[in-house]
Amino acid sequence: MEINKQELVKEFQIHDNDSGSTEVQIAILTARIRHLTEHLKKHPKDFHTRRGLLKLVGRRRKMLRYIKAKKPEVYLELINKLGLRG
Repeated sequence: MEINKQELVKEFQIHDNDSGSTEVQIAILTARIRHLTEHLKKHPKDFHTRRGLLKLVGRRRKMLRYIKAKKPEVYLELINKLGLRG
C-alpha cells in the first residue's frame, strides 16, 4: 500500500498553498497508521514497528484533541471523512 501524500494534501487542505495544517497532518498520520497496522497483521513480532505505530497514534491523538478544542465542527467532519471512532 503506497501512501500518496499529494492526494491527501489536496483532499484535506484548507487553501491552495496549505500543506501542513493540522487537518492535513492528521490525514497523513492516519494513512501511515493504517499502513503499519496492515504490516503488523503480517508480522506480529515486529516490535520496532509496533513502537513506531504507537508513537504515531499518540501524535495523532494530540492533534485530534487540539482540533476538537479549537474547531469542533472541523473535528466532526474530519473524523467522519477519515472513518475514525467507528
